[in-house]
Amino acid sequence: MIKRVRIKEFEKGLLFQHGEFIRLLNKGIHWFSNFNWSKRIDVVSTKHVYLLHKDLEIIVQSGLLKDQATILDIKDTERALVWKDGRFDTILPPGFHVLWNKPHQIQVEIVDTEKVRLHHEKLETIVNKEGINQHLDIITIENGHTGLLFINGELAEQLKAGVYAFWKKAKKYNLYHFDTREKVLDIVGQDIITADKVTLRLNTVISYNIKDAYKAATSAEDVNHSLYREVQLALRAVIGTHELDRILQEKDMITAELETIVKKKTAHYGLEINSLGIRDVILPGEMKDLLNKVTEARKAAEANIIFRREEVAAMRSQANTAKLLENNATLMRLKELEVLEKIAANTKLNVILGDKKLTDSIINLV
Repeated sequence: MIKRVRIKEFEKGLLFQHGEFIRLLNKGIHWFSNFNWSKRIDVVSTKHVYLLHKDLEIIVQSGLLKDQATILDIKDTERALVWKDGRFDTILPPGFHVLWNKPHQIQVEIVDTEKVRLHHEKLETIVNKEGINQHLDIITIENGHTGLLFINGELAEQLKAGVYAFWKKAKKYNLYHFDTREKVLDIVGQDIITADKVTLRLNTVISYNIKDAYKAATSAEDVNHSLYREVQLALRAVIGTHELDRILQEKDMITAELETIVKKKTAHYGLEINSLGIRDVILPGEMKDLLNKVTEARKAAEANIIFRREEVAAMRSQANTAKLLENNATLMRLKELEVLEKIAANTKLNVILGDKKLTDSIINLV
């Protein structure tokens, strides 16, 4: 049986006999005599860069394509980055791959996945390719954040802000992501008993930031929860040793004592405490009423003392004035005239003449 096969431009013919690849057919018309069931010709397009065929391994092992295509044998710990016509195209997994050299310009980079992290000058182009996340984990670290890369439990690298890519199904790795900016933690509704057995409810606020990311990653599962717990314990330790009056009167001193304890307790978490303050001290209802009564009584006593002090001062002034008037007749007369002047200025003065002595006295005064 004679068979005629035409191979067009941008096509290749793959001739098999008894399941073995025996020849590559290029562009043109090919005639075959005695063409029987043991032979077959598969026509493939070279416009599609990758040769996809069920017998690809047999084709590769024949060595007949070495001048026509790029043959890749990618190991389990390798990946291939493929660039087509100067543009990134795809990542090839382990296995045999055949890439036609024409009509496209092909470039291939073999990378080692044992390093886990992909370093590449055109990383942004690679990670923005659609479907690339089946090969890579893409992680973005924002400004004000830091990352710690652990490979097989060992710290491999500390990462600054930027975009990073890590190979999937490579070595076991962990990436810890931390916000190093200042954060504020509110610790509210803490019921604590003072040294004189008064139950207080405290609201505390603390500002902090992560100073040592490695300590934060290795010292606790969650440093925020650890900080919350340490502040709670410090509040109970400090407030429980002071009486209510001292807590209310020396709030700054209590706060300074709390801050010292918390800084010491949280240093090994890699935290830096910027400030700590007791925002609210809430008393039970009956204690509020009692303190209000005490304050009211204290203020009343203070007011009474002031009133008495002023009263004594006024009496002392009056006594001194009387003594001066008694020893100085002229001063006494001037005082009398001053009183009459005030009376005459503010009221209607009617003088009733009666007793001659009284009349003479008034006339003399006037």
